[in-house]
Amino acid sequence: MFHFVGPMGQHADVPHLPAHPSLTRRSPALPLFTGSAFVLLIALVPFLAGCGAHHDDEAHEGHAQGRYPATTALRTDTVVQKDYVCQVHAIQHIELRALEKGYLQDVLVDEGQRVRKGQLLFRIRPVLYQAEVQRAQAEADLAAIEYRNTKVLADSNVVSPNELAMAKARADKAKAELDAARAHLGFTEITAPFDGIVGRFHVRVGSLLDEGELLTELSDNSSMWVYFNVPESEYLAYAQARSAGRGTEVALRLANGDLFKEVGEITAIESDFDNTTGNIAFRATFPNPAGLLRHGQTGNILMTTPLNDVLVLPQKATFEVLDHRYVFVIDKDDVLHSTRVELGPELQHLFVVTGGLKEGDRFLLEGLRKVKDGMHVEYQFLPPDSVIRHLDLYAE
Repeated sequence: MFHFVGPMGQHADVPHLPAHPSLTRRSPALPLFTGSAFVLLIALVPFLAGCGAHHDDEAHEGHAQGRYPATTALRTDTVVQKDYVCQVHAIQHIELRALEKGYLQDVLVDEGQRVRKGQLLFRIRPVLYQAEVQRAQAEADLAAIEYRNTKVLADSNVVSPNELAMAKARADKAKAELDAARAHLGFTEITAPFDGIVGRFHVRVGSLLDEGELLTELSDNSSMWVYFNVPESEYLAYAQARSAGRGTEVALRLANGDLFKEVGEITAIESDFDNTTGNIAFRATFPNPAGLLRHGQTGNILMTTPLNDVLVLPQKATFEVLDHRYVFVIDKDDVLHSTRVELGPELQHLFVVTGGLKEGDRFLLEGLRKVKDGMHVEYQFLPPDSVIRHLDLYAE
């Protein structure tokens, strides 16, 4: 039924005609309107449409004039946490290379094995170098005998002092050659220079090695160096916090999203900024007692900077126009004014306000798309601390 208000306030009901493909044909089930009844129905159609539109306008107007939630900025102490992509490095990570030519005779460890300082890792076939040591030893013995004999003759004034000096020089030379041969023989055994983990092998037993050929890598993972890049503005904030004796501790989020249980500390900052990116490299040191971290891992550094006595407002209370942020400030007459605000660090659901808004200024929290500048509104004030506590529960 269509319901409308007739003249003198009387109500009337008009039967609703169902849509049907056979309306253009005569049907016994559908009565025909003739004469004045048909004219009356035609006259009522615009009137009914106007009534429906009138009701829609009233509903929309009533919604637009509803009570909007409003609040003020909150002055508080907080912290801002920055997230930086990082690269994990072992505190010592070196390449082990062959110091002499020869065939690789023995591989005494396995890939990924933990080794101790001084432990024998590789041995190059030492036959040639042993022969060199024996030859040098014989020449050193001969030179030593000649020197002793010459010294006896020199003591009896049979030979001159110069002859004795030459004999001594030949003995010293032979001894030096013996020391060199022994050193070359020692180079056929490659030992671990520190405690660490053996990397991947690049050679196998029987390989013919050249001098300097890469054998494997060795990593000391007892502590880890984590490198990350920081923009110039954030570097300045960190430098000010560090000068105040805080802000040097950082956390590490691993690739699976878990936080590394050890706390790191920023121990070095590179000397120069990268002119192409405007960043500077930081290095944080993390203890790694369980050996979870390995050289070459990636993750994210979480660096926390304290903010004292700052104004914060909910992000949802702002809107953006041409890369600038605005809020609808409510004046003493409950009239809205779009006001540009200057923002600092971004927190979860919050902005830090650095300008454009004073403590105590009231602004709309929701319904920003339903109002406009200069509009009079009715609002419900919500305490800012309560608003911030329940930000996760709010939804537009």
